[in-house]
Amino acid sequence: MKRFLSLLFAAMWVPLLLAQKPYEQKFPPDVPAPPSFRQNRTSYSAVMDVLRAARPEVTPEQLERLGKLQFETIWGQLGEYQSCYVRGFTGTRPGQRLVGRALTLRYLPARPDVKRALETLAKEGDWPAGYHARAAEDARPGDVLVVDLGGKEGSVFMGDISALGMKLRGARGVVIDGASRDLAELRGEAFKDFPVFARFYHVSGAQWLGAEWNVPVRIGTTTVLPGDVVVATDEGILFFPPELLETVLLKGSEHESMEDYERQLVRQKQYRFRDVYPPSPELLKKKQEYEAKRPPQPRDSSK
Repeated sequence: MKRFLSLLFAAMWVPLLLAQKPYEQKFPPDVPAPPSFRQNRTSYSAVMDVLRAARPEVTPEQLERLGKLQFETIWGQLGEYQSCYVRGFTGTRPGQRLVGRALTLRYLPARPDVKRALETLAKEGDWPAGYHARAAEDARPGDVLVVDLGGKEGSVFMGDISALGMKLRGARGVVIDGASRDLAELRGEAFKDFPVFARFYHVSGAQWLGAEWNVPVRIGTTTVLPGDVVVATDEGILFFPPELLETVLLKGSEHESMEDYERQLVRQKQYRFRDVYPPSPELLKKKQEYEAKRPPQPRDSSK
């Protein structure tokens, strides 16, 4: 019996002991980047390397459909991504919604050696060292510039001339976890379809350094990835992965169809409110008949 227990103990523990790594581990050396690697226009991110294959690029038609859903409806379909919501931003176009695809920019507080390095990279890659200027050159139609710039303790990203360059490149607007300048101009007629959402506005120019282009960034308490769907309103800003978009559109439309039915029942004043919101089983059965008779209902995209 004693021998049996010893053998059993060895069978249990020997595999575990063999699986342990020594305290002093040996790691393979990092793979050096080729000289031309630094000229890539998108900064390298191992996280995005892993995720990229599962992230489709959203289409203008999808963004148009998304813009017709109520903000709360979109949030309600996000599941585990409902936490990807931030608030505390001031918009330049009250009541106007911004919907697009995230082009992310990460800034760092200035210091001389980092400034020299970033100027070298800009020269090698042939892009402007100032990311406000680069955004005015590199933005694509449908982009929303999402700028990680220190929040309330950060610096200025752009003024109205840079914003005009971004707008003319087809960008839909800007989200800045930091500051912009030229608030009066950005509220003018020239920017009526180009909302800017910033933590604050300031008279100074840019002081921080654009360090990484189209990489994961932090906006408030949420992480934003390149290519994320962005929905910004006066209430707050949502970011979510593009692979969720079709599900959000489908389930969101179904949800709003139900809410339209509930509103109609309330207006009819035939049933108790508790039987209408949510609908009782009897009223749910009548919904199909209601849908067949109901003409298409336009949605207010500012919601």
